[in-house]
Amino acid sequence: MSEIIWRPYGDYLEKSNIARFMRAQGIPDYETLIRRSTEDIEWFWKEALKDLGLSWQQPYEKLLDASAGFPWAKWFLGGKINIVAHCIDRQVKLGRGGKTAFIWEGDCGAVKKVSYNELQSQVNKLAAALVALGVGQGDRVGLYLPMIPEMVVSFFACLKIGAIVIPIFSGFGPEPLAVRLNNAEAKILITADASLRRGKEVAIKQSADAALQNVPSVKHVIVAKRLFKEVPWTPGRDLAWEELLAKDYPQVPTAVLDAETRSMIIYTSGTTGLPKGTVHTHAACLAQMLKEVAYYFDTKPDDVFFWVTDIGWMMGPWEMIGVTGLGATFMIFEGAPDYPQPDRLWQMVERHGVTIFGISPTAIRLLMKSEESWVNKHELSRLRILGSTGEPWDPQSYRWFFDKVGGGRCPIINISGGTEIVGCLLAPLPITPLKPSTLRGPGLGMDVDVFDEAGNSIRGEVGYLVCKKPAPSMTKAFWNDTERYLETYFSKWPEVWFHGDWAIVDEDGYWFLQGRADDTIKVSGRRTGPAEIEAALLRHPACAEAAAIGVPHEIKGEAIVCFVVVKGNYQAGEALAGELSGQVGEVLGKTLRPEKILFVSALPKTRSGKIVRGAIKKKYLGKPLGDLSSVENPEALEAIHS
Repeated sequence: MSEIIWRPYGDYLEKSNIARFMRAQGIPDYETLIRRSTEDIEWFWKEALKDLGLSWQQPYEKLLDASAGFPWAKWFLGGKINIVAHCIDRQVKLGRGGKTAFIWEGDCGAVKKVSYNELQSQVNKLAAALVALGVGQGDRVGLYLPMIPEMVVSFFACLKIGAIVIPIFSGFGPEPLAVRLNNAEAKILITADASLRRGKEVAIKQSADAALQNVPSVKHVIVAKRLFKEVPWTPGRDLAWEELLAKDYPQVPTAVLDAETRSMIIYTSGTTGLPKGTVHTHAACLAQMLKEVAYYFDTKPDDVFFWVTDIGWMMGPWEMIGVTGLGATFMIFEGAPDYPQPDRLWQMVERHGVTIFGISPTAIRLLMKSEESWVNKHELSRLRILGSTGEPWDPQSYRWFFDKVGGGRCPIINISGGTEIVGCLLAPLPITPLKPSTLRGPGLGMDVDVFDEAGNSIRGEVGYLVCKKPAPSMTKAFWNDTERYLETYFSKWPEVWFHGDWAIVDEDGYWFLQGRADDTIKVSGRRTGPAEIEAALLRHPACAEAAAIGVPHEIKGEAIVCFVVVKGNYQAGEALAGELSGQVGEVLGKTLRPEKILFVSALPKTRSGKIVRGAIKKKYLGKPLGDLSSVENPEALEAIHS
């Protein structure tokens, strides 16, 4: 991992947002920037938010109060702010009303562009309707919507009046939807009649109705029309979107909110038990998301920003808030990356003039299974920044993304953090050289480290990723579950945030992730993560995708079992299994040579592209699978067997 494949040049060094900040602060280089921003986090946040022009309704009096301890840190005390005031109202005041706020493309190919003026008008109408329905500050509103324009309007309308948004993945069935709505005691649910996925209708309203049989707190359901289908209707409870917005309600002002006012509850699946409701505030979301979209991705008002995501994944809110907060244009997509053909994404990037494009490594591995001609025939020269998150990269897939999509011109801003931070612990900057698969270093203002089991800082070997100081956007506990919050992040080391990822820092100071610590495999005393084994497998030209798990072994402690998706022109069988196993042994040593290589047609994944190794392991070992609500293709688990 010593090869540097990209070095910043030209505008990245001279005209990037982070270069501007560094010049203003008299900071000469990357190392000084990271050191100063992590050693003096209060200096960093104060100066960064001034540089980014964050629009306060009332300036804060005290930046940070950590007197009650790291887990209970409070930010921007005395300040008042509202996401909508900055992201929509301010942009219109700055003269950007006629500019496109976002572009929507449906699974069917339909396209709609919405200006800042149009977005503000629609948000104002829905906000007034919500107030008329009795929704007030602190009330929870569930968004069970596909990636359609009404989702964007709903999201910002709730924030405008101080209601708390609960974004929920539209692919969930009734049970996981009910669990989340009940935990949050949602008052309103906004949904759609149906959606499209790979050309097939998805009956969203029926799933919502089934869930609501067990959610007494929901008083009204607002239904947007996506496919204009006849759907079951509960008079008095169900309300049609277009009829609601057509009514002449008294307009409501954008609420003036304390900085710590809750803005969102985003649920993330736990390894055990119910999903965790991470809690975020108006000021914190703006601070973290603007910082990242501006400095890491160098977003400017004339950019078109497209991250392949869903509203139920934190990257959805992150993209919407971060991009509109900078007066740029974002894009949302209803469909699948390879439907109806493998070049769907590249068509959209070309057609809409996308300049900043983000995707998960797993989605890239999916697209790599097709001929390179699918990407080569599209004009992608407007791209200037690539982004990724979700899982560790393997070097081969990273290079394909870098070379084939970015033409070797664009840095890959490979970020990692989580729903509980709605942002990044690790991230490159466009002013830094890059090695394949790297996350380069700590995020700005994020005092991260790698610890060994004893809590010592280590370099050159795999350890636990931790954060030693608070950040504004870290979850305000879990909704209705404070003890679990403390157990999850602060029980391993007091006053240190334990993130649960394996990380390593190489001899040149470049950071890499090795997967989740709870996915650790220990063979004959040697500890490794699935990413290391999968990367070795993916070096073989026959391997399209791979997942590695550890299973009990009476001598070694654990043995490695791998599941491989083969590229179309290769033949699965014992001979190929032997080649793949031998290759892992050559790359990583005989100790980590897989015990078994099993061939499957697909790997089970979430909608955001993460391989669900935990479910694979349970299926292989014959254990109860538990909650599979986040798995987009649960049928792939049927092929998993010992």
